[in-house]
Amino acid sequence: MARHLITSAIPYINGIKHLGNLVGSQLPADLYARYQRARGNEVLFLCATDEHGTPAELAATKAGKPVAEYCAEMWAVQAKIAEGFGLSFDHFGRSSSAQNRKLTQHFAARLDDEGLIREVSETQMYSHADGRFLPDRYIEGTCPNCGFDSARGDQCDNCTKQLDPVDLINPHSTISGSTELEMRETKHLYLRQSAMKDRIEEWIDTRTGWPILTTSIAKKWLNDGDGLQDRGITRDLDWGVPVMKGDAPWPGMEGKVFYVWFDAPIEYIACGQEWVDAGKGDDWERWWRTDKGADDVRYTQFMGKDNVPFHTLSFPVTILGSNEPWKLVDYIKSFNYLNYDGGQFSTSRGRGVFMDQALDILPADYWRWWLLSHAPESSDAEFTWEGFQQDVNKDLADVLGNFVSRVTKFCRSKFGETVPEKGAFGPLEQKLLTDMQAKLDEYQNHMDAIEVRKAAAALRALWVMGNEYLQEAAPWSTIKEDEGKAATQIALALNLIQFYGVLSSPFIPGASKAMLEAMACDNTNWPVNVEEALSRLKVGHAFSVPENLFSKITDDQRAEWQERFAGTRD
Repeated sequence: MARHLITSAIPYINGIKHLGNLVGSQLPADLYARYQRARGNEVLFLCATDEHGTPAELAATKAGKPVAEYCAEMWAVQAKIAEGFGLSFDHFGRSSSAQNRKLTQHFAARLDDEGLIREVSETQMYSHADGRFLPDRYIEGTCPNCGFDSARGDQCDNCTKQLDPVDLINPHSTISGSTELEMRETKHLYLRQSAMKDRIEEWIDTRTGWPILTTSIAKKWLNDGDGLQDRGITRDLDWGVPVMKGDAPWPGMEGKVFYVWFDAPIEYIACGQEWVDAGKGDDWERWWRTDKGADDVRYTQFMGKDNVPFHTLSFPVTILGSNEPWKLVDYIKSFNYLNYDGGQFSTSRGRGVFMDQALDILPADYWRWWLLSHAPESSDAEFTWEGFQQDVNKDLADVLGNFVSRVTKFCRSKFGETVPEKGAFGPLEQKLLTDMQAKLDEYQNHMDAIEVRKAAAALRALWVMGNEYLQEAAPWSTIKEDEGKAATQIALALNLIQFYGVLSSPFIPGASKAMLEAMACDNTNWPVNVEEALSRLKVGHAFSVPENLFSKITDDQRAEWQERFAGTRD
């Protein structure tokens, strides 16, 4: 039995995420976790909320709540939505946990002991009106390069030139709008990533088979321009992990917190501790420390492409730089972006479908199937309501749902709600077994390789094979001439429903559960041999006719939703 540690990029706490966020990390991670469990492997699947940093403080202020209270409430909201989508986390943690605070402070102390932290005096923009130092992204002004009037303090989104706040013309605070800004001196800790460049590059070169998207982004950050740069890991904020050297104060760092991108990836490990402390597991170190049993673990991370630099460079610098035996990632599955109906999803403008809204209008399986079968792996993908309606209606309602309905209702009307007597298979059935075995092998190969769209296409092809067999066998006609032959065809078709129930479970767990409950078979082991799998339901085995698995999306529904989600979130 293989052991798989799986983590999804942790979603930020400031609000409910949209479908683009979901398909870029949590959903494909869940697909892989469900698949590995179904194959009989041991899985630890972890995720959490990312709760520190200025955006959390601002969101709490806007909500009129203390930031700790706001984060606790939003964690509960995100946890409930994740459950609604069937995300099967073994634990859904919080980066503000005591476990993460202690572990972050521990890593900082180890890195300092290894000579990988330096103190830097620098000047930062201070807002008198806000009474705080402003992160670069909370300063806007006119770009000196192209004249764009909403350039941020770190980069102009129009011409992509990297900037410093002092470069901006007429800068102002995006929090208060105030132009009463000045540069003030402050001290911060920097992680000496540059000292780890060669070691990080050597480590990346040992990671075999990584997606081109992942390695190309990592190599670009390593080698473009001046190469891998040292990075500030502290901030002048109130909310976050207090800067401590392990359990001891850090002189000169009083009142500062660790940068959110330093502590957030460490939460992956801390989440394992939370899992144990919550009474769900008994030994987190056997997953995370190679001296405690994690040397045989395969660790896979899932994330959007914007998170790749931190996971391929900064977090490995933290892990490797500590010189402690922590488990490093084996494979990073990264995704491009999902766009929305000719533009981008926008949290601020409420453009696109957000996770809570999606569950309000349709069950999770509709969204899971469409998103995974269109996962933005090799390039950006686009959600359109027309495409969504067409694919859901065709794949789920017409192909899978219709097959289940036709077979079970026909059997009930002609043979009752038990599996009829099955005779010898003819050439048509033998061809089906051969073709399905090849397609099952293909499906498993794609799932093993985390090729999400190809896996979905192979699963869909297996559904189609059942439909094509049913059309060609035509038991409704056969029964008029040869009842025994029709019974054999229907017995095989009922076994196909059981077969589909098991194979479809990583993609559409709700419909899978309905199919398996209807067939009432105790053997839900993952099928390796098609002939064995299609003989699990024996003669006389009782089944029930399930409710309609999927309803079609009407043109009126599509038009209503398209208008509703065009850009004004309540």
